[in-house]
Amino acid sequence: MLKISTAHKILLITSLLFIGGQPVHAKKMYRWVDEVGNVRYSDQVPPDQVKHRRESLNENARVIDVTEKQKTKAENDLEKRLFLLRKQQDDIIKKQKSHDKVLLSTFRRLSDMEMALKGKMLAMDGQRRVIQGNLQRIEMQLQQQQKKAAQYERDGKAVPKKLLTEIAGSKEQIEQAYIEIANQFEKKKKVREDFEEDLARFAFLTQSDTTESKILSLQTAEKKAENQLGLFICESTKQCDKAWMAAKKFIYTHSTTDFNIETDRLIMSQTPYKDKDMSLSVSKLIVDNRQQLFLDIRCRQSSLGAELCRSDKVTKIRTSFSNYIKSNL
Repeated sequence: MLKISTAHKILLITSLLFIGGQPVHAKKMYRWVDEVGNVRYSDQVPPDQVKHRRESLNENARVIDVTEKQKTKAENDLEKRLFLLRKQQDDIIKKQKSHDKVLLSTFRRLSDMEMALKGKMLAMDGQRRVIQGNLQRIEMQLQQQQKKAAQYERDGKAVPKKLLTEIAGSKEQIEQAYIEIANQFEKKKKVREDFEEDLARFAFLTQSDTTESKILSLQTAEKKAENQLGLFICESTKQCDKAWMAAKKFIYTHSTTDFNIETDRLIMSQTPYKDKDMSLSVSKLIVDNRQQLFLDIRCRQSSLGAELCRSDKVTKIRTSFSNYIKSNL
């Protein structure tokens, strides 16, 4: 193994590759920088040095191949999560674009949508009235059953087991009916909210010609993906540089572990080692010729860690990422 100063690189390579004026074609030379900054050359890379980025050199000392630095387990895990994140992003955008297509093909004007909403609300009110009617019937049934039970007790007799079972069954049916009515109110509220969102979206998409509406559909689908997944889509390289600095501040603010990796394409804090730890990372990727910043949040590999990553706290951090970047721009 050789450690070489810069001044002797070319001379050393020449002497190694040529013996008696004849080029040695059989062996390949490698060049890399070790952990303390020394440039090394050898025809073999020792096992403890394979983790470094290295270059393969031909007989003329020219680089013919490059093997990138070996990735850590954390970096490999991040790469897998980024792959899944990209897939989720594509799925959200496809789903939203598909929904927009159905919306535009189903309705011709806003009044059509308003009529559809009114009909849906009336149908749900009818369903609720049916449930309320059944509830009144069961409540009257329970009153009759309880009167019979009271009469048995006044007569000093034991209430029959069958009657007690019927009373318990009626009470259970009443409880289920109240739950169903509450669910109907929530369902109606959700349907109204979705319809109102569709009304606004339909107006938004139909305010321009077909080509522009497709562009608007893609933009708002991307916006939805940004909010749900925690990503920021850059409009220019200059903006992305500023966004990168804001992302670093975001990680510093929300991560509970210290910085581990910081390059021009990856900022990552250390692996969580406590159940309450959150490790954040941001990666800069190029998707469809545009730079995007992807946020990833890791928790400790434990039941409590998994629960933390599913919590509202983590969801709020993820969904606030894009708006945080924009506010810092």
